[in-house]
Amino acid sequence: MAPLPPLPPLPPLMPSLMQALRGPWVPPRLGRAPYLWLVSLAFFGWKYFYVRPSALELAALVLTLAVFLPVYFASFWVYNRAVVPYILLTFALGVAWAPFNFGACTFFIFAGAMCSHFDRQAVAYASLAGILLSAAAIALLVDLPLSFLMPTLAAGTPVGIATIMDARVQRSREQLLKKQEEVEHLARIAERERISRDMHDLLGHTLSLITLKAELAARLLERDPAACRNEIRDIETSARQALAEVRSAVSGYRETGLAHELARAKAALSAAGVALDTDVALAAGAAIPAVAENVLALALREAVTNILRHADAQACVVRLAMEDGMLVLRIRDDGKADAVMPGNGLRGMRERVEHLGGWLSLSATQGMALELHLPMNKE
Repeated sequence: MAPLPPLPPLPPLMPSLMQALRGPWVPPRLGRAPYLWLVSLAFFGWKYFYVRPSALELAALVLTLAVFLPVYFASFWVYNRAVVPYILLTFALGVAWAPFNFGACTFFIFAGAMCSHFDRQAVAYASLAGILLSAAAIALLVDLPLSFLMPTLAAGTPVGIATIMDARVQRSREQLLKKQEEVEHLARIAERERISRDMHDLLGHTLSLITLKAELAARLLERDPAACRNEIRDIETSARQALAEVRSAVSGYRETGLAHELARAKAALSAAGVALDTDVALAAGAAIPAVAENVLALALREAVTNILRHADAQACVVRLAMEDGMLVLRIRDDGKADAVMPGNGLRGMRERVEHLGGWLSLSATQGMALELHLPMNKE
């Protein structure tokens, strides 16, 4: 027996109807207003307060509500072309009831309100005008009284315009919220990158220093136990300082001073057998802004880390001067020409400098030569 052919896909109308039946019936962002709008159906039932409906009319009334309510609730979940079937069904209900119940004008008003689900305002207003003009034409053709035509135009026009304008405001609000979420997401990414750079700058230098001192302590273990003990104590001190700095960085209160970083660089280079020559005296009153000093200190740390790891240098020169309103840091060594290793440290250094409006140049023709320029007026 041949297998049965697959069922055809549901038309666009059905998934939204099923979603409306499952609930929630309207998007939560709309609140309870869509439920309150249903009170206007009382106008459709006003006739039956003074005219008793026949059994056929009562059955038609129940059937109409059974069709309209799912269509009404499902229309809140669709937009643009997908809302057209809902508008046409609601409009058709108004046309079917217009000769028998003047309260059917409420269906034309609901159809006009559904035009707010078009994203383009021109399409929304054109659809609203088409619905109202069609309702007016039907009223004239069927010779319906003003009690049908006037509520359709007098209520349908402001209700339709108000819902279109409200939908526009709602979409603008949603777009603004999405942009705010994107900004927050980008800010989180930038913060993670900043933390990554800081962790690299903090731990890279200290771990290199600890490695060098551990190697030195191993060589001194049998030859000079006293010196070995000093190196081990230095290792412990460096590890404790690194731990304290990491804790400070995580708490967001880390502030690295240039003088402190110079002292650390001298100790690290001395342990590696590299002579350090420094000249960082600025003119009187030329206090370095805290943000700029932090960038300079981290740049010095990264450069020293590169020297310790890759350069095999014998001497290093550090110069800091004020030139044409710019802080200029120059770091040179006499190590290997190919010792500059691009990576997270150099990239993070360049990003920090550019963020403050400065620039950085790096060459490796005769050892490493780093030159960093920062505006003095950056707070």
